[in-house]
Amino acid sequence: MKFALCSSSLELSNLCFEGLRCNTADLRFAKSFQGFGFLAKNENVQQSYRNGKRMVISSQLMPGHLEGSFMGNKQLQDPSRKLDFVRTLLIDNYDSYTYNIYQELSVVNGVPPVVVKNDEWTWEEVCHYLYEEKAFDNIVISPGPGSPTCAADIGICLRLLLECRDIPILGVCLGHQALGYVHGAQIVHASEPVHGRMSEIEHNGCRLFSDIPSGKQSGFKVVRYHSLVIDAQSLPKEIVPIAWTTSTGTHSFLESQNSDFTSDACESQIRATIGYDTFSPELNNGTSWSFSRSREVKKRKILMGIMHSTRPHYGIQFHPESIATCHGRKIFENFREMTRDYLRSTFFKERHAFYTACMQVPGVSQLFGVPRNGPLEYSEDTLPFRETSRMQILGKVDEKNCVSISSLLSFPESSGRVKHLKLKWRKFDRLAAQLGGARNIFCKLFGANKAENTFWLDSSSVEKKRARFSFMGGKGGSLWKQMTFILSDESDIALKSGGYLSIEHAQGVTKSMYLENGFLDFMNQELQSFLYDEKDFEGLPFDFYGGYIGYIGYNLKVECGMLSNRYKSKTPDACFFFADNFVVIDHQYDDVYIMSVQEGSTTNTTWLDDVEQKLLHLEASPVSKLEKQTSQPSTIFSCEAGFLAEKSREQYINDVHKCLEYIKDGESYELCLTTQMRKKVGDIESLRLYLHLREKNPAPYAAWLNFSNENLCICCSSPERFLRLDRNGVLEAKPIKGTIARGRTEEEDEQLKLQLQYSEKDQAENLMIVDLLRNDLGRVCEPGSVHVPRLMDVESYATVHTMVSTIRGKKRSNINAVDCIRAAFPGGSMTGAPKLRSMELLDSLESCSRGIYSGSIGFFSYNQTFDLNIVIRTIVIHEGEASIGAGGAIVALSNPEDEYDEMILKTGAPAKAVVEFQ
Repeated sequence: MKFALCSSSLELSNLCFEGLRCNTADLRFAKSFQGFGFLAKNENVQQSYRNGKRMVISSQLMPGHLEGSFMGNKQLQDPSRKLDFVRTLLIDNYDSYTYNIYQELSVVNGVPPVVVKNDEWTWEEVCHYLYEEKAFDNIVISPGPGSPTCAADIGICLRLLLECRDIPILGVCLGHQALGYVHGAQIVHASEPVHGRMSEIEHNGCRLFSDIPSGKQSGFKVVRYHSLVIDAQSLPKEIVPIAWTTSTGTHSFLESQNSDFTSDACESQIRATIGYDTFSPELNNGTSWSFSRSREVKKRKILMGIMHSTRPHYGIQFHPESIATCHGRKIFENFREMTRDYLRSTFFKERHAFYTACMQVPGVSQLFGVPRNGPLEYSEDTLPFRETSRMQILGKVDEKNCVSISSLLSFPESSGRVKHLKLKWRKFDRLAAQLGGARNIFCKLFGANKAENTFWLDSSSVEKKRARFSFMGGKGGSLWKQMTFILSDESDIALKSGGYLSIEHAQGVTKSMYLENGFLDFMNQELQSFLYDEKDFEGLPFDFYGGYIGYIGYNLKVECGMLSNRYKSKTPDACFFFADNFVVIDHQYDDVYIMSVQEGSTTNTTWLDDVEQKLLHLEASPVSKLEKQTSQPSTIFSCEAGFLAEKSREQYINDVHKCLEYIKDGESYELCLTTQMRKKVGDIESLRLYLHLREKNPAPYAAWLNFSNENLCICCSSPERFLRLDRNGVLEAKPIKGTIARGRTEEEDEQLKLQLQYSEKDQAENLMIVDLLRNDLGRVCEPGSVHVPRLMDVESYATVHTMVSTIRGKKRSNINAVDCIRAAFPGGSMTGAPKLRSMELLDSLESCSRGIYSGSIGFFSYNQTFDLNIVIRTIVIHEGEASIGAGGAIVALSNPEDEYDEMILKTGAPAKAVVEFQ
């Protein structure tokens, strides 16, 4: 299809683009454009030297080259010129969606891109890799917080757009704005911030949008995350507009899902990524429109795409990598093909395939704190691949020439020796109900002496298969120990991620040490030191076979990319038991397992024998029946229960207004603002309080932890999984975003559930966090494997309805368990997006440390499987004081008063439990 460009206001009459008609007769070019990958002598090429490094920049750029119209027929027909792989330099503007782009480019290009922070390389290094090493074929500039007018937000990107005129560049969102700004366009506030919401797109048919429909009801809907825009009236003549929104309105995801005009391609893309049918499409190829009415359009529509008239530089304001964007992958495919044709047109010589296959992703230097010096590293996990039914590796790298991430991340053994662990276990079929269920088993086996030093990962809500297993135990055998970690004084910048670890062993000996590299490094050392035989746990249906059970506090974000903590936690920043003797309950089949981990060839079965006898002689206690919470919803909130809030209603609402200002200015898309409620409770019977809480508010990821030496008990009724890694290497996250109270009647309850389901605000919240978790998993998962089996499901609990999504991916083989935690902690549902910038802003707004709240409770098995929750709906009892944390996601659609009410709602169940118990 061909289109006419006839807008004199944009001075486009002299330009010719492939597939576009122009008034000029058969335009020919005498010379081919000199590309960056060919260093032959040419009068049109200037060579400059910066600090001894050569940089090649073209001095003559031909109009129309970016669409490939000037290429000779012989070059186009030469099959040997086709590039099997396209190598992308992906500039990360500290965004939380960059690795979604990484995943897409890995699939589309056949080889993963190299990810570099916008301030990681000097200009000399950039020139070295682009023009001396010829390491990249194109550049993609990621989204990010802030504005291209701020040097700290945009880093080296503006200089790339100014000086790398002979390299194809695609800017996304912030990168799009940077392309306009660097050439003189103005960046202004949009009429309203739009984050996690969808718009229909109209385009001019340029090659970036090849085979993508255009216009209203065409099926081309995209997700937008921005509050700043390029002022279309300020576009310089060298920047050509190529796409707009079709109207000023936006759409929610479910509104788009239920529409009858979504295209087949869009349906196919979202089905493949989400994993279930959501659309009833009717394909419409769309129509084009002329720029002759661009002035009228620019007044009422928002600019969504631009390109440079004489350089291969493009920008799109929307997010093609989002789970809900239609035709997003096609845009990346089009950019790949444009890059290939552009390189062929410049007599580009094919590179050595081995170098292409082995480029290591430098992004691990930020993700894992691994220093990266010298040339690009190599890794077997960045081999080129093509996607058929699943990812397929095409080759094997010579280990002598490649350095894997796992070798870079190896640590000395924590204990000075390898521990050979042996697992013994026994199974009792259909026994749990006969013994009165999990509650009775825990109380009879571990409830004596105030249940000191005990744990219970408690799947107290197992309906709809939300959870299946419970793990419980106490101070066990010779391998038992307790680890307590406290971050050092945060005022000392040099020690910001280090801290003090205390280890109490089963024999009563306590050792203390300073961990310069922090707790997660130490946990990794511990897990790496275990040797085991997989045959020991063959036949077990769960993934915990012994190891560490405890929690990671929110302040450990400083070990996961955050620069500092503003407040020091009153509770330890991490506490774990090493569980060597424990009980497992399979709620699906009612089976009971008793498990014992020992070292070496030890065959002591004393604990197993003893617990077996106790179980066989255990008498069932009467099981209390839960009240139907839909008819009697919680009416007691924290403020009525004698809890004192860290912030008053007025202060919290004022903070919400501040969040909205940050969002308006582009500093964040979503901010999860929280606060704490506290109450003196003295020497309360903590276990009885937890039993009361689990009865009134059962949850699939509930937990009881009693660290007696720390005078610390945790009563958790969390409905949210943070992250799980199973024995097959599959990672799963289940973020919750969107909460509403249960109704007093069945009719009211159903109406409230539907209100949540179709709320544009709550859908936007959930979508933003789903894209964020896809990004976090994308850092450590095989390219092409991250998917969303369930999107925006509404789940009902005792006191609230919540909107839950599920994200999964296949872990890369050279990534370990702790690497996965570093990539995703803290859970994005408790921070907002982009994560790092949002945490910085939240630290400036919140008045105390979150402590255990917003962290994670769960296990690390000795074979490196793990399962961790998000600490919400939780009572933390420390030194005679009970605290409850709560908050909510602030987005552009938020109402400050409603946000305060939602925060109070979330404290209802735990606060009511305290009041009723006392």
